[in-house]
Amino acid sequence: QVQLVESGGGLVQAGDSLRLSCAASRRTFSRYVMGWFRQAPGKEREFISAISLSGRMTYYAESVKGRFTMSRDNALNTVYLQMNSLKPEDTAVYYCAAADRLEMLRPGAPNTDWGQGTQVTVSS
Repeated sequence: QVQLVESGGGLVQAGDSLRLSCAASRRTFSRYVMGWFRQAPGKEREFISAISLSGRMTYYAESVKGRFTMSRDNALNTVYLQMNSLKPEDTAVYYCAAADRLEMLRPGAPNTDWGQGTQVTVSS
């Protein structure tokens, strides 16, 4: 099991940028594919991005492609989500997740670990 702690959320204006971080507890961090999800009030948790073990491959939802960039530093057991050109519709609680396979990065998947989330609020 991996313990994950997100940070970096806050209140910003439309067009601003934020960088979220997710620190993992395990030394075997490099063996986990990592993902970012978000959940707005009254909506289901949705996929935002994912990154491969090495960090060479990244995947994004269409809604954030070109604005968000995910990266990882395996030496620091940390993944990041750089969010640029933020919009009010990006307002949500953002969660990071760890899984041993890319297809397991989804809500409800067994053996997938989640952080507690960090709130991002974008005002218009």
